[in-house]
Parts: sequence; C-alpha cells; structure tokens
Amino acid sequence: MFENLQERFDEAARRHGVPGAALAVWADGELTEVATGVLNRNTGVETTADSVFQVGSTTKVWTAALVMQLAEEGLVELDRPVREYLPEFAVADGSEKVITVRHLLTHTGGFDGDLFEDTGRGDDCLDRYVGYLHDAGHVHAPGALFSYCNAGYCVLGALVERMRGTTWHRAMREHLLGPLGATHWALLPEEAVLFRAAAGHVGPEGTVHRTWAMPRSNDPAGASMCLAPRELVRFGRMFIAGGLAEDGTRLLSQETVAAMRTAQVAVPGISEMLGDRWGLGFELFDWGGEVFGHDGGTLGQSTFWRVVPGAGFTIAMSANGAGFMGLLTDVALPMVAEATGLGVPDFPVPAETPEVVELAPYTGRYEGPMLAYEVTETDGALEIVTVPGALMVEVGVPGTTTRFVHHRDHSFVAAEPENGRYETLTFVMEDGRAAYLHNGRALRRA
Repeated sequence: MFENLQERFDEAARRHGVPGAALAVWADGELTEVATGVLNRNTGVETTADSVFQVGSTTKVWTAALVMQLAEEGLVELDRPVREYLPEFAVADGSEKVITVRHLLTHTGGFDGDLFEDTGRGDDCLDRYVGYLHDAGHVHAPGALFSYCNAGYCVLGALVERMRGTTWHRAMREHLLGPLGATHWALLPEEAVLFRAAAGHVGPEGTVHRTWAMPRSNDPAGASMCLAPRELVRFGRMFIAGGLAEDGTRLLSQETVAAMRTAQVAVPGISEMLGDRWGLGFELFDWGGEVFGHDGGTLGQSTFWRVVPGAGFTIAMSANGAGFMGLLTDVALPMVAEATGLGVPDFPVPAETPEVVELAPYTGRYEGPMLAYEVTETDGALEIVTVPGALMVEVGVPGTTTRFVHHRDHSFVAAEPENGRYETLTFVMEDGRAAYLHNGRALRRA
C-alpha cells in the first residue's frame, strides 16, 4: 500500500533536517516499519525500526489505562474526589475538595499544570510531588474549562501507586507492558541503555541536548518513557480489539475502551495539533470518522500516534530535532489519508487578507507557570511577546515576538510559520473581554 515509503521517509528527513526518525504502521493486517538517520549526531548511531524514543505525553494514555483498570476493579470511582483515595492531595485554592479522578483524566482540574518539580529519584518521588502541589495556583473552577495539565497526570500516577501498593513504574510493567507483549520499552534511564535510545536534538542547528532524563516525578505525565513506534502500534491495536492484546489477554473491558474514546470535554478554539475534544486520556479528532490518539514531546524528541478503529489502522512516528512537523505533513498524515480515506484536515494558515476585527478585548498580559504572554495591538494585528518562566530559561527557550492575525471567531494564527507550522491560539471570553489566552493551556489574564 505504501509505495516507496523508505525513500519518501529518507527524503523528507533530509529536507527538514531531521537527525533520526522511525515509523510503524498497522494497515490491512500487516505491520510496516521504516527508520532513517541517526539517533545521536555526536555518536552517529544509526536509527533502526526497533530504536526507542522518549514518547513524552503519549505516556498519559498509558497512565489513563492504569486508572481505568482500577475503576474496572472497583478500587476507584471516576466521579469521586481524588482526596478520598489520596488524602494528602491539595492545591492552593482548596478546590481539592471537589476535584475528581475524571477531572484529572480530562485536564479539567483547574490548577497549574506545568509544574515540573524534581522530587528526586526515589520510590517516594510521586508522594513528594503531591506534597509540592499544595502551592499549585488556581487557573479555573474544576470542570469549567479544558486546560492541559501535566501535574494532574502526576497525581494520577500517585493514585495508581497508592491503590496498587507499588510504584507507577512497576504497575506499568505488570499491568500493561507485560500483558500487552511489548518488548522494546524503557521507563527509566537504566533501562533505556539496553536499547538503541534516541537523544534529543534542539535549536536551529539540531545540537544534542545534554540533559536526557527529566524528573522521575513527572514520568506518569510523560517524562522519560521510551518506546519503539511498533509498541505504540501494538497499544493502538489493543484498543481496536476492544481491550485485547494480540495473544487474547484482556487488558481492558470493551465498555472501558468505549468510555476512553467518548468525548468528555471540548477543546476551545482551533489548534494545529491538539484534538477537538478529549476523552478519558485520549485526544479525539474530527476527521470525518472516528480517530483518536495522543502526541508527545520531550527535550528535542517528538511523537505522533493515531488510531482509526473503523479502518483497523494505527500509526506511530517518533523523531528527534526541530523538523518533526515536516515529516508529519510530508509522510505520516498522507499515510493516514491514503489508508483510511479520511479527510485529514490541513493545518490552519493565515488568510491572504485576514478579517479586520476589534482587537482591544484581547490585549493584556496572560500568565502561566511556564510562559507569560504580553498581547498588544500593532497595525491591525496582535503582537504577542512570550516571556519564559524559570524552567523555560533553564532549558534555553528564548522569548519570542510573533504577529498574529485573525482566523475565525476568537482564534488567531501566526502570520509567519516556524518549523513548518503556523502557531494558533484562542481567547476565551467573559463579558465581552478575554479572560484567558488558550493554546491548549488556559492562561489567565493578569
């Protein structure tokens, strides 16, 4: 089906300056795999189909599956407060009294989500992280809005540990990776060294990032889990099969699989990558047929994963470096369209003549734990300056100044592309004035 795939993959990687990448796809009952380039430009180690990459936030679906197993066993109820199972969970505004397990699964908990505190490498790191969250700031009332929340998935990891009486890592091995039949995976750096493991490449020159492992306390949200793309395909096939592994082992019930794929909350506005709605762990996409999955990124590594159950199709691609979007648009997304017949949408681009709208309701300063956005009106467009927070400064993310033009409703798109994509953002309005700048995360007006 995928004619000249290796040649297309090699050419796209060269064109977009991707150091190394691997792709796996299940279509027509067969697994197809390709790889290109190198895992680390400093060492020149070749990328192979069984190389492992950090899959970043794709890990969240695995954590969600562990939680849903607990729900199936009657150990947790999704609509009960998290504190009933994890009494030490608290946030600064006291809303922990009403934050439920479902809120965390759907990124609607309402507290600061990008808190990547390093609480050590010990087995108590998640317990210590939950204690750190006592100072987590308020973003919105629980359940009121979707706002991507890494911290919420760290709390879910602590919940899994408490209910299983073991670490999140051991629960992942015993309840998902092992029964699934996965072979090329690593949850910790000392496991990753047993495989061909990708290094992150950053900046316009694609230099190797000197830090590989992120804090262990953030692993349930997507810090250091490594997979070969074939393992994400294997995981996707389990959902297509209604919760069954290849050998017939049941990991989840059909009812649970259906629930995870059912929309729980809408994502405000438009996005060049995020789903339109969120299920229980899954991003859900409106592509003219049922499509779900999740993407992920760490320091210089990126992963794309989609499942199309009606076509018995699933695809996963991982790469290092800044050219990932080029591989996505040139190779992976056309493969989805070719194999499934779905109308994979184009990414948003600015109109040749953008509509003129009143901009005053949007101007101001919007603040989050990772970035602040200073929004001003300039020549009929929005000029947005990003001010990096402490973590962004630490990892070398610079401040930026970007011109945004009106796209539709309260959504705007960058006038110029960066790394092959036009950034988008949406303003959430209250009483005729923007209360939040939303780019997947809700940033409150200061």
